[in-house]
Amino acid sequence: MNTQPHFPPQPPQPGGANRLLLGNYIRQAEIGAFDEERGVEQTLRFNLSVETTAPDAPGGDDVDGILSYDTLVQTIDAVLAGERLDLLETLAERICDRLLERDRISQVRLRIEKLDRGPFSLGIEIERSRPAATPELCDLARAMGEAAGAPVVAVVDDEAAGQARLIEWCDALLAEGRPVILAPCPTPGAGVYATTPRRADTAAAQRQIDLLAMEQLAWAIAARDPRCRVVESRTELQYAIDKAFLAVWAPARIVRRAREPEVRDRLSGAELAHWFAGQLGAERVVALGQPARTSGASTAKATAAAAPAADPAPASPPAPESAATPTSPSAPAPSATPASSPAPASVTASAKAGPLPAE
Repeated sequence: MNTQPHFPPQPPQPGGANRLLLGNYIRQAEIGAFDEERGVEQTLRFNLSVETTAPDAPGGDDVDGILSYDTLVQTIDAVLAGERLDLLETLAERICDRLLERDRISQVRLRIEKLDRGPFSLGIEIERSRPAATPELCDLARAMGEAAGAPVVAVVDDEAAGQARLIEWCDALLAEGRPVILAPCPTPGAGVYATTPRRADTAAAQRQIDLLAMEQLAWAIAARDPRCRVVESRTELQYAIDKAFLAVWAPARIVRRAREPEVRDRLSGAELAHWFAGQLGAERVVALGQPARTSGASTAKATAAAAPAADPAPASPPAPESAATPTSPSAPAPSATPASSPAPASVTASAKAGPLPAE
C-alpha cells in the first residue's frame, strides 16, 4: 500500500502563493452508507493541500502573518465531530467549505481514503476554490432569486391540509409570481390527517418518528393538488421551481444533514419552517388557513415596519405570518387567532441564513 503523501503538481499562480501541506493524517471515524459500516469506526487517511495568499511581509519570520498548520488539523477534526455522514464526498465538501471561509485561503485540494475496506484504499479527491464573490446565500437561493424572486414558505398543518380551500389558498400565493414551498407541520389530534403520535424510548428514535410524521403529511398535502411535487433535496427543489410546480418539502433528508445539532435533533413545526426559509433566503413565511394579521399579502419587511415597537424577544420564535386569503359567504371562516399574538418578524430576523446541507 502506498503511504506516501499525495500532493499532485499545481501550476504557479499569478503573484505567487503559499501552499500548506498536511500529509498522511490518520483518523478513526464512523462513516458509510452500508449497514456493515454503521456502529463501527473506520480508518481514514487525509492528504490536504491549501493555497493561501502570500504573507504581507515575506521573510518577516512572524508567526502571526501566516496560517497555522493547526488550522488544517482542527478543521478536519471539527467536521468529523459534527455529525455522522454516509459519504466521503460530503465529508470532503464540508472540510473544503470550512477552510474556504478563512480569508487567507483561496484554494483547497483534499484526498480522503478509507483504509479498512480491503487490501487497497478507496477514496475521493476534490479541489475547490474561493468563488469570485463570496455568496451570502446558497446557490439554490441565488438561482431562485434571479429567476423568479425570493420564495414564499407556507406552513401547512393537519387541519389546513384537510380544508376544502387548500387549493384556493395556494392559488392566492402563486398569483404573486413567486416560488411557493409548502412546509408540513403536523398537529397531533387536529384535522382529518392528524394521527396519534407514537412515542419512543430514546430521543434519537423519537426524532426519526417525528420526521416521518412530517413526511407523511407532505405526501397527504401533495395528493390534494395535482400541481404539487414532493421534494427532498436541493436538486429536486430547484427542478420543481424551474418547472413551476408547487413544491411540498419532505424535510427528513435535509434535516438529517444539517450542520446545526439543534436543527438535526429538535426543531419542528414553525421553528423548522423558519430555519428552512432562512436557508433559502425566503421573502417570508406564511401559515395557510390562519387569519391574516396584516392587510393584503405584505412582505415580511413591510410587516415588520408596520408593527409597533417590539418588547424583548420571547423565548419561543415568532408565529409565522398568515396567508391573506380571499373570503366568500359560503366558505368557512378561518380559525381565530388571539389578539395578543405577537406581530410577525421578518424571516431574516427569525431564521439564520446560510447554505443548505450538502447533498
